[in-house]
Amino acid sequence: MSKIKTHSGASKRFSVTKNGRVKYSHQNRRHILTKRSTKRKRALRRSAYVADCIEKNIKKLIPYA
Repeated sequence: MSKIKTHSGASKRFSVTKNGRVKYSHQNRRHILTKRSTKRKRALRRSAYVADCIEKNIKKLIPYA
């Protein structure tokens, strides 16, 4: 059986932790930040974990992560 191809877009956005959870970095942090509040920008700095309902789908996209 051949290898599964990794989804390159998903591999750039998500990573799997040691415990098997899928971690990602928030969006909306690149430009036009003057209109956002300091509190919002500070919250977007932190990384987050994917919801349980879509975690399985993302793990299929990045099988060797």
